[in-house]
Amino acid sequence: MATRDCPCGLPASYDECCGRLHRGPARALTAERLMRSRYSAYAVKDAAYLLKSWHSSTRPDQLGFERGLRWEGLEVVAVTGGSAVHTEGTVEFVARFSRRGQSGEMRETSRFVREAGEWVYLDGK
Repeated sequence: MATRDCPCGLPASYDECCGRLHRGPARALTAERLMRSRYSAYAVKDAAYLLKSWHSSTRPDQLGFERGLRWEGLEVVAVTGGSAVHTEGTVEFVARFSRRGQSGEMRETSRFVREAGEWVYLDGK
């Protein structure tokens, strides 16, 4: 059986990379790793992981996925903090997508904090 590349862009298969985080019990050790795993969760439509990795104060009640939207690539532009010794960090990224044959990109600087010792997504600009 062929393994597919991880959507997050790291040089590994999905199962060995973000799939381990999505299935648990592996966890993201840095804010960047959490951001990459969340991008992959959008790509594979894993709402449960996205909600689990969202800060309790900003987490929506539910999450849906836009029909016809396909995530096609991720570029990390800048990282501030977010390491094993930090309690907060930011990750600026560009996520490329296609929607009904049209290409586009989303740019965001996401903020991450620790909640109960785990990295979680707080919000983004």
